[in-house]
Parts: sequence; C-alpha cells; structure tokens
Amino acid sequence: AFFDADSVPKPDALKRAIAYFSDSSVAAVQGRLFSINADENMLTKLASYGEIIWCEAYLRGRDSLGLFVYLRGSCQFIRRDVLMKLNGFDENCLSEDMELSVRLIRNGYKIRYATDVCSWQETPSNVRVLFKQRTRWYGGTIQVALKHGGLIVKLNRRSLDAELTLMGPFMLIISLINCLMVPAIFLTALNSELVLQLLIWLIAIGVSISLAIFSMTLACTTRPRRIVDILRVLFMCFYWYFEALAAFYAMLLVLFRRPQRWIKTEKTGSVKIQESYL
Repeated sequence: AFFDADSVPKPDALKRAIAYFSDSSVAAVQGRLFSINADENMLTKLASYGEIIWCEAYLRGRDSLGLFVYLRGSCQFIRRDVLMKLNGFDENCLSEDMELSVRLIRNGYKIRYATDVCSWQETPSNVRVLFKQRTRWYGGTIQVALKHGGLIVKLNRRSLDAELTLMGPFMLIISLINCLMVPAIFLTALNSELVLQLLIWLIAIGVSISLAIFSMTLACTTRPRRIVDILRVLFMCFYWYFEALAAFYAMLLVLFRRPQRWIKTEKTGSVKIQESYL
C-alpha cells in the first residue's frame, strides 16, 4: 500500500482494498482520493471538483469498461511479487505511478479502480504551488509517453486507451491554443457572418457539453447535494485553462531539455472540509 505523507485514509481502506485482490488477474488497485481542504478557498474547491471528476467519471468509467486504469501515486495498492518482478518504480521518472501503470498493462496485468477505498489529502491552496505540482504531473506524463511510445503495437482497447491517456497533456495544450486563437479568428471572421456564427456555436456546444458532464458527475457523487456547488462548475472552464497552461509549460521544459527535477509539493496541514464529506 502506498500513501502520501499527508494522506488520511479511511480506517477500513486496507480491508476494502484487499477484497479486490481476490481476483488473481488484478495486480494493482487505485482508491478514491478526496481533498481534505476543499473549502479553504475557490482554488482548492475547483481543484477538488477536478479530483471528483477525474476519479468518479474518468477512472470509474474506465474500470467499468475494462479500459486503462492508472495509479495516482497515493491510496494505491500493488501486489508485492508483481512489483518486484517489474523491478519496482522508475526513480528517474517524474510520474513514476503512471510509468508503472503502463508497464503493468504492457505485461498483461490488470489495474482496478476502487470507489469504496477512500483517502483524503491536502490540495495546494495557492496558484504558485498548484502550478508547480501540475507542471510536474504533466511533465512526467510526457516523459512516459515518449518512453512507451510503442505501447500501441499490441493493439487492444486497453493499450489504445493507455496511449490516449498519455496524450492527455497534448490535448490540453491544443485546447489552450484554440482558446488563444479565438480572438484572432473573431477578428478575421468579422466580414464572414457564417464563419463567425459557426465558430460561436462550436465553442458554445463544447463548453455546454463539458459543463454538463461536470455538473452530472458532481450531482451523482457528492453528498450533500448543494446548488452552490453546481453553480461553481461555471468556473471550471477557467480552471481547465489553468491546467492547460501548466501542460504547455511542462512541454516547453521537455522540448528545451530543461533539467527534470522532482519538486516536493508544499503542505500547510490545512483541514477545511464539511464533516458530512468525511
């Protein structure tokens, strides 16, 4: 079992995780992560929403469909013999959890997502610290993508989904570029009413679909359900571009061969969350 130093797992986390290993094909299990200081400020609240969506929409959905479920670095459980067989973690990779996940898949092992295995951890409460953390995450994912580019050779739905997952930072960068291009497209399309209307509709549809997915995920997975939480989803678009900017910066560091260093995320020990969430 692996937890971050600031993790506060539920007392029954280990017991619940063990149940998943009754299936001999399961080599690793990823539990559900919560923010223990979600109510500290707007940034931690938005980041906690992102965590909910990442765990309960992406990972849970992938697990249900038999696709690529990857380890998140904390609240993760791995069979010791399998870990030893794969020579442990790659200490030279910024995202050693993602890198190990890919090696597990390449060797035919299964990773499960366990929504009932819960742990809380601190979310960075200021922009600088959160940006550094996300830059490390995306930089590490890019490293793994470059290292395991041949994953798709053994084509199946799980390996294909793994390749798409490793493309995540690049997809974020594309979304950022599209956002920056909107003013230019708007100016050049002033004389073309049809092009301008089409652009506006495409942006509106894309944003609406994203917000609908965010809202439904929060409505289905949070207790108690509060209208204010759903209304805050409107700010998720801005948070999305913040993440995209971190991915873009991480890519620049890789392109310009800047030294890749594992930067420890600063923690304050803050605990600000409603008791009903615990």
